[in-house]
Amino acid sequence: MKVIRRISSVVCAAALCAAALGLSARTSRADEWNRKTIVTFHEPVEIPGQILLPGTYVFKLVNLPDSRNVVEIQSEDQSFTFAMLLTVDTWRSHPTNHTHFLLDEASGDQPQALRTWYYPGDTRGLDFVYSD
Repeated sequence: MKVIRRISSVVCAAALCAAALGLSARTSRADEWNRKTIVTFHEPVEIPGQILLPGTYVFKLVNLPDSRNVVEIQSEDQSFTFAMLLTVDTWRSHPTNHTHFLLDEASGDQPQALRTWYYPGDTRGLDFVYSD
């Protein structure tokens, strides 16, 4: 029971942190296959291997024949790729009709880390893989 409360607390904290960051996302339904999502971060956000500065970014799945677990993060105009990141599947019980990013709590003066990306209507999410 304590584990469930702890998990619920972490999820709620991440949702509140996302709201506090002023995170905004919009999706383009024409790009459902690659899950193209445009997101604006108003604070720095950590991704595996680097920090994204405040700004607008495009997240989408890379078109690979055998994998739906590589995410490409590009500049708003898609002229520059910041990262191509390996993810692992995660699941939620109920989909929402909007993009949902989960962020880990920041430690010290570090920015919050992007943990999971859920596309609208999906119960499957993508957890970003961080090395220790």
